[in-house]
Amino acid sequence: MAFTVRPFQDRDEPAVVVLWRAVFPNGPARNDPANIIARKRRVQPELFLVGEVDGAIVATVLAGYDGHRGWVYHVAVAPNVRRRGYGRAMMAAAEERLRALGCPKLNLQINRWNADVVAFYESLGYAVEDRVSMGKAFA
Repeated sequence: MAFTVRPFQDRDEPAVVVLWRAVFPNGPARNDPANIIARKRRVQPELFLVGEVDGAIVATVLAGYDGHRGWVYHVAVAPNVRRRGYGRAMMAAAEERLRALGCPKLNLQINRWNADVVAFYESLGYAVEDRVSMGKAFA
């Protein structure tokens, strides 16, 4: 069972939607998987990666770079295949692509209550920074 990382392809959408609904079950309406996929197809689609085992999508990561900082979103690993290094591999693939674009720093946001995810990113060398995260939704 080899794990491979590759760019998202249109045929992956149904499997990615199922994965995200399992991993991110209670997101706001603006986080509808179909809408996220449609937007990412228009902006830096090469930074939308999927991980697969035996042809099945089991992991994702979306990355972006604005010329100043990189961002990572929707790092997801199917619950039944966690703790096999797939999340680590997805992050390494995203970091590699962002570095190739000249990205000097990568940011990500985590819900404060999600201690397991904080620990995962700390194991990859990320640190909690003294920042206030703010946002403004456009619908």
